[in-house]
Order: sequence, then structure tokens, then C-alpha cells
Amino acid sequence: MIPMVDLKTQYHQLKSEIDTAVLDALESTQFILGPNVTNLEKETVNYLGSPHAVGCASGTDALHLAVLAAGIKPGDEVITTPFTFIATAEAICYAGAVPVFVDVDPQTFNIVPELIEKAITPRTKAVIPVHLFGQPADMAAISAICERHNLVLIEDCAQSFGAAFAGRMTGSIGAFGCFSFFPSKNLGGYGDGGLVTAATAEGAETLKMLRNHGSKVRYHHDVIGFNSRLDDLQAAILRVKLRHIDRFNQERRRVAHRYSEGLKDVVTVPFEDGKGIHVYHQYTVLTDKRDLIMAALSEQQIASAVYYPIPLHRQNVFAEQCRTLSLPVAESIADRCMSLPVYPEMTNQQVDQVIAAVRGALAG
Repeated sequence: MIPMVDLKTQYHQLKSEIDTAVLDALESTQFILGPNVTNLEKETVNYLGSPHAVGCASGTDALHLAVLAAGIKPGDEVITTPFTFIATAEAICYAGAVPVFVDVDPQTFNIVPELIEKAITPRTKAVIPVHLFGQPADMAAISAICERHNLVLIEDCAQSFGAAFAGRMTGSIGAFGCFSFFPSKNLGGYGDGGLVTAATAEGAETLKMLRNHGSKVRYHHDVIGFNSRLDDLQAAILRVKLRHIDRFNQERRRVAHRYSEGLKDVVTVPFEDGKGIHVYHQYTVLTDKRDLIMAALSEQQIASAVYYPIPLHRQNVFAEQCRTLSLPVAESIADRCMSLPVYPEMTNQQVDQVIAAVRGALAG
């Protein structure tokens, strides 16, 4: 069996470090906003080059808190991509704002900057690009648009921890950067967890209040907040894994490049635009024979998945709002995309086995 991700092998490789960190955290009995959370925030700041970082309970919460900290109000519009997990749009809706979907690039699958500019109205207050599958969006163009129109730039970095654009880490470019520590992510915990980077001290302080019931001082509440605190046990695990993140991402790139060399003549393989470093949270190809390939892989006990089969503007929840909206690139990608197993511990032999299975399915 070749899974989509092999968390057990990774745990056993890091077992001594992780077990020690967890046992130390248990011994400290400081489980809520404890020292591991504080140290993870500091270490993340050092790694990403962002001025501030605030841990929270999940990647979805990271987006939600960032939208609120950005001052987004009911009725405001936020431009984003339709080809992403629904959490990106949910966070906008949680604030009572309206997600405005524009189409994506057929090669990178990321939001098209020129379409962002065309979609701006007097109600537009922010833009949320997603660094999809670990491929950085075109942050130079998007940043310039946001500056021209005085829009808040919020990066969705749920899939891009360790990716970089023009020498800057994703999450360090916009006003806020939102990370997920879901177990399968490039930097993943052993439960839910998230983090928001902030470009200003004011933004970080607002995030800290929002994650902790709107409170700066215990039992003094300045705003309506939430219970969205990253627990100390998860932070302890993440601090261990953070020390290995560059190696993890290098190994993901090894797997991806081996796939691309072996599959480039039979499917459309991922495109690297040369502007940044892709960290391959997913290895996603395009093919008109998706069902055929996935069935053949399943027969050989090789996992595969479709991220994402229905773009957001075609989801039932947005059916009324988007009833006349056509985004042909996102729709075409959703019809043809499929993801193959990719994880740092994957061997070249396993990669070659997947390549052979894909090629065999198409040859047969």
C-alpha cells in the first residue's frame, strides 16, 4: 500500500525528539498558551521572516481571525479564488462579508492578478490569494494591486509552509498570513492547529485578543472574541517538526521532480513558474483519463485523490450568489485534476511504482 501521506513513518523517524517534547510538556502542566506556544511563535517568526506570529486552534480559525483583524465588516467584498478548500471562503462569510471569486491560471492553478483588478468595486476591502498545493501565487503583482487600491492582503498559506516567492517566505508578504497545522500539511501536528503571521504589532495584538475571548487582561474583555488557542502539546510537536521542515520540503520536491520526469509525456504535470519555491503539499496532474487512472491505482493499492472536484462558485452554498458566474479555467481543472501520493519519506522505488501504474493504465 502506498498512502497519500505516511505519518507513521515520519513519527518513527522523529520518535525520540517528539516523545521527549511531549513528555516535557505534560510534566510542565502548562497546556493552554504555555511556553511551547510562545516559543513556536518566536521560532516561526525567525523562520518565516515575518514580524509577528500568533498561534490559534486551526487553519480555518487562522483565516477567520485574520479577516476580522483586517477590519472586514458585513457587506464588504473580499476577492479570492474558487479553486481551494472551502475554508478560504468560509472565513470571509463568518465576518458577514461577500467572497468574490475570480478565475485561476491554467498552469499554476493560482488566482490571476489581472482578474483581481477587474473585480474590484467600491465595496472591495481585501484580497485572499491561496498558495495552492505549495505553489506561491504571483505576490509581486497581487501586492502591487492591493497597494494601488488600498486593499488588505491576506495570504492563505495553509498548504505552503516553507514556500517562497522572490526570496520571501509565504506568510511574510501580506498584512496577514494564515497557516494550517492539520496533520497532513507540510508542517503538521497531531491534531488541529493554526497560526497567523502579522505585519504590524497592532495586528498581532488584535489577533491575540480575538483568539482568547477578546481579552488582553484576564477577565477584561475589549471585543467579542473566540476560544481559538493553540494547545501546548501541539506546539511542542510542531517545534520539533519545524527543525526538519526544510528537509521535508526538499524531499517533497525530490518526489515531485521524479514524478514529473516520468509522467510529463502522458499527463499535464505541475508547472513551476520560476518566481518562487514550490513545496508540493500536493502533487497534482491534469488528465482526461482521471477515473481510469484512479481505478488502476486503487487496484494496485496506491492512493490517489481529487483536490478539488467542485470549485467554490459551483458549491450549493454559493449557488444563488454565483448562479450566473462562469469561471471556465477553474471548472476545467476541477474536472481533470488528480493528486498522487507525495510525502518526504516516499522512496524512489515507490515513486517509480506509481509512475509505472499511471503509465500502465494509460497504455492499456
